[in-house]
Amino acid sequence: MTKTIANQKKNDESLKTPAILVVDDNEQNLELLQAYLEDIHCRTIPARDGIEALEIIKKSKPDLVLLDVMMPKMSGFEVCRRIKNNPQTADLPVIMVTALNELGDIERAIESGTDDFLSKPVNKLELVTRVKTMLKLKHLSDQLERTIAYLSEIEKQAK
Repeated sequence: MTKTIANQKKNDESLKTPAILVVDDNEQNLELLQAYLEDIHCRTIPARDGIEALEIIKKSKPDLVLLDVMMPKMSGFEVCRRIKNNPQTADLPVIMVTALNELGDIERAIESGTDDFLSKPVNKLELVTRVKTMLKLKHLSDQLERTIAYLSEIEKQAK
C-alpha cells in the first residue's frame, strides 16, 4: 500500500500545473507577458519589483521566473543573483527579459546566473518556445531528484 501512495504522489506532482513568476515594473509589459503565456498550460504569478518577487519565491516556489532587468528598488541582475546564490532556490530557472542588448549587459546577466534571456520587444513565439523548454527541463530535473531520493531510500532500507 505504501508503494501505491508513493506512486500516486509522484503522479500528482508530475500533473501539477507549472507556476511562472512574471516580474516587471511596467504594468503593460506584465500584462503582455501574461497574455502571451495563456497559450501554455500554466499559472502566472505577477510581481512588480524584485523585492516582491523574492518574497513570492520564498512563500511559494514557482517553476520558472521571467524577470525584467531594469526595475526600481532592485535590478533583475540582483534578483537573479540572490535566487541562484540561495541553495533552496538555486535550481529555479530564470529567463531575463531585457531591452538592453549591449554585450556587457548580456555578460552581466550570465554572471548573475540567468538560464536564458529574451530581448524586448518580446516575440511571442520565442517566449513560448523558451518557456516550454525551461519548464520541460525543470520537470525532468525534479523527476531526477525524486528518483535519486527514492533510490537512496531503497539503498538505506537494503542495508
